[in-house]
Amino acid sequence: MSRIELVYDQTCPNVEAAREEIRSALAATGLSEEWVEWDREADDSPERVRSYGSPTVLVDGVDVSGAGSEADANCCRVYLTEDGLGRTPSAGRIQQALTTS
Repeated sequence: MSRIELVYDQTCPNVEAAREEIRSALAATGLSEEWVEWDREADDSPERVRSYGSPTVLVDGVDVSGAGSEADANCCRVYLTEDGLGRTPSAGRIQQALTTS
């Protein structure tokens, strides 16, 4: 099974929407609702996730958007989606990452 990770900042208003997209992708693929969440500023978060913007979804350590998004500070991230700019990666993009990993 693929390892799914959600990287976020506590103040990001898009975190819950990202969780919903993950849930939708997992439901569509028939996988259980299991993922790891990393608060970028928490002491126990690995160094490798601290440079991502919020929210970022990783599948097996790879950003589902297909490109890394480094952030020097707490910031919200935007995504290019089928409908223009979005606040989270789409469930379809997460699902695609899950089925190709």
